[in-house]
Amino acid sequence: MTGKLIKILIILLIAVSSKTAAAQDNNNQLWDKANAAYLSQNYQEAVDGYEQILRTGHESAKLYFNLGNTYYKTGQTNLAILYLERAKLLDPNNKDIDFNIAFVNQNVVTKLEPLPQPFFVRWRASILNMHSTDTWATISIASFILFLLLAGFFIFSKIVLVRRISFISGIVILVLSIFTFSFASKQQKKIIQRNSAIVFCPRVTVKSAPSATSTDLFLIYEGVKVEVTDSVNTWKEIKLADGNEGWLPDSCIVKI
Repeated sequence: MTGKLIKILIILLIAVSSKTAAAQDNNNQLWDKANAAYLSQNYQEAVDGYEQILRTGHESAKLYFNLGNTYYKTGQTNLAILYLERAKLLDPNNKDIDFNIAFVNQNVVTKLEPLPQPFFVRWRASILNMHSTDTWATISIASFILFLLLAGFFIFSKIVLVRRISFISGIVILVLSIFTFSFASKQQKKIIQRNSAIVFCPRVTVKSAPSATSTDLFLIYEGVKVEVTDSVNTWKEIKLADGNEGWLPDSCIVKI
């Protein structure tokens, strides 16, 4: 009975592995085809290829980056900004993504002057965005393994100097592991929550409350990036980079 169960499990594992490999091969073919279409300036064909990869559940900064660039070539600025911002979410320190976002945003009508931030907030954000979630997690795990090795030297070594160096180094490495784990968690939280969005309505009036009859505050145009801070029924409270706040119908924004 046990032997039959093992055989069934092996067959299932082989089937799953084969299916995964086939899906990966298919995505690679779609990727190459979409890239070729882009280089040939067949931008709609390239969009279709990249979108087809997305529908398989695959997600990567490179895929979003290429899709955003291709949408820009088709004249769909909103979608270009949306996918470039999604690429930045997964690869926050990529200078090419930052440059393209700034370039595409030149086409956005609403111009915002971001509020100045304290230096420590900017410093913390710059450190946090140095790496993606996976990279921070890898650094954290590697640091913790190194800490365990140093702890082993401290416990089992009979040489005083080795024990002292192992102890001090171990504390430093442990602190590094804790901090990098925290950075990985924060980056993962941003990806999961996705509190930012892009305005897709050509132009929309921001309201003082979640009601169509509430006071008009100001007008914004499509392509603007906003932070979603609250939600009531079909309304979203948003905050702009310049500090202005208000309410929009949720049909006017698409989350990054």
